[in-house]
Amino acid sequence: MAKGKGKGPKGKKITLKTAKNSIRISFDGGRRLDLSKMGITTFPKCILKLADVDELDLSRNMLKKIPNSIEKFQKLRWLDLHSNQLEELPKTVGTLENLFYLNICNNKLTTKNLPEELNLLKNLRILNLGLNCLDSIPPTLGALKELKELGLFDNYLTTIPNSVKRLPKLQKLNAERNPFPESKKEEYVDPIKRVKSLYLVQEKDLCSSCLTTCQEERDKLHKFKNAMPCPSKKLSFPLLLTPNSTAIDNQEQWRLKDEHL
Repeated sequence: MAKGKGKGPKGKKITLKTAKNSIRISFDGGRRLDLSKMGITTFPKCILKLADVDELDLSRNMLKKIPNSIEKFQKLRWLDLHSNQLEELPKTVGTLENLFYLNICNNKLTTKNLPEELNLLKNLRILNLGLNCLDSIPPTLGALKELKELGLFDNYLTTIPNSVKRLPKLQKLNAERNPFPESKKEEYVDPIKRVKSLYLVQEKDLCSSCLTTCQEERDKLHKFKNAMPCPSKKLSFPLLLTPNSTAIDNQEQWRLKDEHL
């Protein structure tokens, strides 16, 4: 038997025909190339001929490297690389200026191999870096002014730069299960505080009619909350800020929601 021809974990070979048959049309009319869960070990060069797609899903494979040629996918709005074996990202990922969603969760990325060029993704709204080997976050990510959701959970972080915590449009930041200093753990795990109740004056300072009105409105709110149907026992996780072992297969619902963020 010729050398290299024996059976082994080489991964599935993706042909251009296979790739073309894996293109789906999303609800908004975009073209999505879905090669997730295909047992791919090396980036299939043939898909460079399909570089005009809007979305590329290579998640849940065994990829160790993404080539510089990823820059050919200039129309990409959605790039999902989660649950691979990536140890680094190419600098050319920073050229994907239309990208608004990037998921590189559950890989082997280190801070050293996280390209500084990520700060060039000015339209990025969702970035998932969870479940990697990051011991720090580059302050330059503070340049992502459109970012709304950031996943940093399950890394080796001891701090989060203020430039990142104070991003103007950031709504969700999941930094759970990092070795933050005990004295500041609460601050780092949930640095974005949301005010649930806001009192401009104390109740004792209100006139009787105003106090009655406020109490009635509060009672209405409590009744509305109590009337809400109980959630099902099946766990659901918002977007991709949770470990990818729980990610659902059908991402159309997330995609439509994210594009209107």
